[in-house]
Amino acid sequence: MAGTTTGGLLPDRHPTGDFFVCDLFGASPKDDLASMEHPIFSLSTRPDTRVLSYAHNGAHLEVTPSVRGRATIHDKDILIYCISQLVAAMNAGRAVGRTLTLKAHDLLVATNRDTGGDSYTRLREGFERLAGTRITTNLTTGGVEATRGFGLIESWEILRRSRGGRMISVTVTLSDWLYRAVCARSVLTLSRDYFRLRKPLERRIYELARKHCGRQAEWTISVPVLHHKSGSAAPVRVFRAALRKMIVENHLPDYSLAERAGDILVVTRRSKPRPTDAPVLSQETLEMARALKPGADAYGLQARWLAWWDETGRARLGNPDRAFLAWVKTQKDR
Repeated sequence: MAGTTTGGLLPDRHPTGDFFVCDLFGASPKDDLASMEHPIFSLSTRPDTRVLSYAHNGAHLEVTPSVRGRATIHDKDILIYCISQLVAAMNAGRAVGRTLTLKAHDLLVATNRDTGGDSYTRLREGFERLAGTRITTNLTTGGVEATRGFGLIESWEILRRSRGGRMISVTVTLSDWLYRAVCARSVLTLSRDYFRLRKPLERRIYELARKHCGRQAEWTISVPVLHHKSGSAAPVRVFRAALRKMIVENHLPDYSLAERAGDILVVTRRSKPRPTDAPVLSQETLEMARALKPGADAYGLQARWLAWWDETGRARLGNPDRAFLAWVKTQKDR
């Protein structure tokens, strides 16, 4: 509920703001697959100046922080917001580029942050850590494998009013690596409640669950392997205890956790009932969808669209038929 904590989650600080609906398409939170898979971001709440070396299934990366520390998983909110805006623009057919100009206030609202003065200071610190964190990797994005070094963002600039010092806008240039991932649609939609998760490890476990379980009913992984993939600096026994606490609290969006014999963690996708307030489409609209996608099952398209609408926050649609047809145009033939 707005203004209160629910099940250990942070309060929904901006419950009336329908920020993510830019146009016919919701700019729902998007995350890139590579950083969901690999522990690029620090889970520490203190400056983390350690160099991280990580290898798993042929992927090798080294993350080198600046003197201000490695970018944290909370700093990643900035990148998620940028990715979300790029995907929404591409869905709407607008031209995109690596450089985005954003309103700082909108970024804070979208990521469920307070909009007080301290939040703007923390936002600037996040930009500094993102720009200062360097990665050397052979990760593949967009079907291209490259071994090279780069920053998480290439550059940033904040414009302030001369009186009062309030941020007006922020200009961010993403790394070519991240931009290429977005253009290749190597992204997944996150629950908006991701931004309400308090603890860094909760966020990391959620994105691993989203990446590997996705829409499957279940995903299993051994605790030692999960410990490695999470990037946690805690001993395995402490990590295991944290997982057990998460199992009891049971407030990860979309997924529940359980233990299984053999030191196995089981991730189960929560079932959701079909929304009773789902948009209703006309028969004429379904016929138009068939014309747009010859040979496609119009009712199957409708079901996928309703699932997408539900997962991205059930946006209020002034014209559901037009929104559905616009969505259909973005879908690859199946």
